[in-house]
Amino acid sequence: MIEKMKVVHIVTTVPEKADMLTRLRALGIVHFSEKAASDPRYPERFAALSRMTTALQEYPAQPEEALLSDEEFESFFQKLSACLDRKKALQEKRTAAHASAEKLAEWGRFSPAEVEELRSRGWDIHIYRTDKKTLAALTADPDISFVRLASVGKMPTLATFAPLPDSYSATEFPLPEKGLAELELEQEYCDRNLSECESFLTQAARHLPSIRDQMLKTQNAAEYSAVSNSSQTQDGLLWLRGYLPAAQVEEFKAAAAQAHWAWALEDPDADDDRVPTKVKYNKITKLMIPVFDILGTVPGYREYDISFWFLGFFTLFFAMIIGDAGYGCLFLLLALVLTLKGKGKSSAVQLLWVLSIATVIWGSLTGTWFGLEQAMEVPLLKKLVIPGFANYPAYFDVSTTAQQNAIMKFCFILGTVQLSLACVMNIRRKLTEKDLSWVADLGWLAAIDALYFVVLYLVIGQQANLPVVAAVVIAGFLLVVLFGGMSPDKSFGQGLKAGLGNAFTVFLNTISAFGNIMSYIRLFAVGMASLAIAQSFNNMAFGFKGPLVVAAVLILLIGHGLNIVMGLLSVVVHGVRLNLLEFSGQLGMEWAGIAYDPFKKQDKLKK
Repeated sequence: MIEKMKVVHIVTTVPEKADMLTRLRALGIVHFSEKAASDPRYPERFAALSRMTTALQEYPAQPEEALLSDEEFESFFQKLSACLDRKKALQEKRTAAHASAEKLAEWGRFSPAEVEELRSRGWDIHIYRTDKKTLAALTADPDISFVRLASVGKMPTLATFAPLPDSYSATEFPLPEKGLAELELEQEYCDRNLSECESFLTQAARHLPSIRDQMLKTQNAAEYSAVSNSSQTQDGLLWLRGYLPAAQVEEFKAAAAQAHWAWALEDPDADDDRVPTKVKYNKITKLMIPVFDILGTVPGYREYDISFWFLGFFTLFFAMIIGDAGYGCLFLLLALVLTLKGKGKSSAVQLLWVLSIATVIWGSLTGTWFGLEQAMEVPLLKKLVIPGFANYPAYFDVSTTAQQNAIMKFCFILGTVQLSLACVMNIRRKLTEKDLSWVADLGWLAAIDALYFVVLYLVIGQQANLPVVAAVVIAGFLLVVLFGGMSPDKSFGQGLKAGLGNAFTVFLNTISAFGNIMSYIRLFAVGMASLAIAQSFNNMAFGFKGPLVVAAVLILLIGHGLNIVMGLLSVVVHGVRLNLLEFSGQLGMEWAGIAYDPFKKQDKLKK
C-alpha cells in the first residue's frame, strides 16, 4: 500500500535554524524533495574518501579493532592522500621513462649531454635516418660532409655538421633530454619509491572501516548542508517545505509543539510531481523489497503498489524459466544454509525459500530433474507429473506437439490473466474516483480477452469463432476511443474529443496488446532452452566411461552451473520484464516515483 502524504510547512526564527534542523533530523520523518546543493567541500571529500576505499580494497589486511578518532583520521587522511597522489605521479613517470627507453634503445647507449656539449663548442651536429638511395646521393655530393653511423631499424643513419638541404629525403633524430642510462636509473628510482608507497598502502588498508565511517559522516553532513541551504528567510523568519506521511502527522505535531514551531499541513496538489512514495509492505509483500532494491524501481505516488501481484507472478515466472526441480532443490539447500547461519529473517532469504519451493513444484509437475529422462523411471517422481505438461511426454502416451501446445496455452492464459487483472484494477480505481474513462479500460479488458483466442488460433491452431472475436475486439476498440480521453476535470464533450483525437494511437496499442499476449511465450521458449542445455551436457557427460568419469563429473558441474546462471539471467531479462513492461504498461505505470527518504542521520551509506 502506498501511504498518503501531507505537505508540511515549518516556520521558525532565523536564530533557531540550527536547533530546528537538529530536531528535524532527530525526528526523522520529514522528506525534502527540493533540496539545494550542499556545501561543495562535502562532495569533494566524499569523492576523495571513495577513491581511497577503491584503492585500498586491493590490499588484503586485518581490519583495525577500533575506529580512528576524527583528529587521528585527519592526519591519516592527509598522509594517505599524499601517498596516492605520489603513487599516481610515480606510475606516470615510470611509464613515460619506460616508453622513452624502449624508443631510444634502438639508437644505442649515448649521452645527449655530450652531444650538447659538442654543439656548445661550435659543432653543429645533426643526426638523420634515411634510405639507401638518398645515402648514395649524399655520398656523391661534394658539398655535404657526414659521418656514417650504425643503422637503426635497417635504415642508414648518419651525422652531419650542418642541416641537410630540404631536397634530401631524411628524417632528423630529435636529441632526447635523457639517455638510455638516465632513463633506466629513473625507472629504478620510481620502482623504489613505488615499493615504499605499496608498503604504506598495505598498512593503511587496516583502516578501511574508519574510511567508511568517515564517508557516512560526510554523507550525513552533506545532507544536513543541503537541507540547511534549502531554507528560505524573510523578515527574521525561516521556513522549510517538505512532505510527511499522513500516519505520522500526530508525531510531527507533538515535536513541533515541543520546539515551538509554526506549521501548516495540506494535501499535495494534483500536479505536484515531487511527492515521495512510501510503500507499506506486509509480511508477504516485503519479500519483493530485495528485487525492487536491485532494480531501483519506485512506483509514482499516484500509481499502484503492485508488490503482491508482482510477487505472485514473478514467483511463477521464475519457476517456469528455471524449470528444473533439481535446480530448485539446490536453491532450497542454499536457503537452508543461509537460514542456519542466522540470515533466515532476511527478506532475500525468505524470497529464496519461496522461489525454490515454486521451482521444485513446477519441475515436479513437468517431470524435470536435472534434465534427466531417467527420472521418469522413478514411480514417485512420475506420479507427480501432469501428463499434458510432461517434458518427457512419451512416458504418458502424450505427443510432443500436444505437450508443447499445452505449455504454450498455459503461458498465454497467464498473460491474458495478468493483463486482464491490470484492466480490472484500473476499472476499480477509476470507479472510486468517478472517472468515466473506466469504460475505456472495460474496452481493453474485452479486447485483450478476445485477442487471446486469436493468439491460440495463430500459434497452436485452436479453432475460434473469428467473426465473434473480431466483433468483440472492434467493440473494445470503440469503447477505448470514445471514453479513453475522459477524466473528472473534463466535460463529456471534451473527453470525447480527446479520445477521438487518439484513435490512431489506440489502433496501434490494440496491435501492441496482441503482441503483449504473444510475448508470454518467452516463458515456454526459455524453459525449453534450459531443458535442452541440461540434456546436452548430460549426454556429453554420460559418454565418458572408466577413468574418464572425472571429466564427466566436471562437465556436469560446469554445464549445469552455467545453465543455472543463464536461467537466473533469463529471470531478470524475461520474468521481470513481463511485470515491469507488459503488466505495468497495461496499468499505465511509469515507475517514475521518488522514494521516501526522510531527513535523518543515516547509519548506512546510501548508494
